[in-house]
Amino acid sequence: MANKGRPRKKKIIQGPPRIGHFSPRGRPGRPDETVVALEEYEAIRLSDLLGMRQKEAAELMGISQQSFSRVVRDARRKVSDAIVNAKIIRIEGGEVVNKRRKKW
Repeated sequence: MANKGRPRKKKIIQGPPRIGHFSPRGRPGRPDETVVALEEYEAIRLSDLLGMRQKEAAELMGISQQSFSRVVRDARRKVSDAIVNAKIIRIEGGEVVNKRRKKW
């Protein structure tokens, strides 16, 4: 069966994270896991860490401000769920084009 709808646009990221996952300490056994896509990681980095406005960050990622807003909202929800519920955060996958990160 053929895919229906419009193909997903690749988002531009400035590079992968230095560490691919974070794990909570003090939780016995194997905690659940949340996967954060690379474009979600990049949206959090631009918006929350660097304090960029959504329009500016969206332009850097090559997407609309509305798409950026959706990506960052989903990323924040996943990270919040992982922190509150002591889950591992794994950063991987997504529809991205990797551009070399400039030194900030």
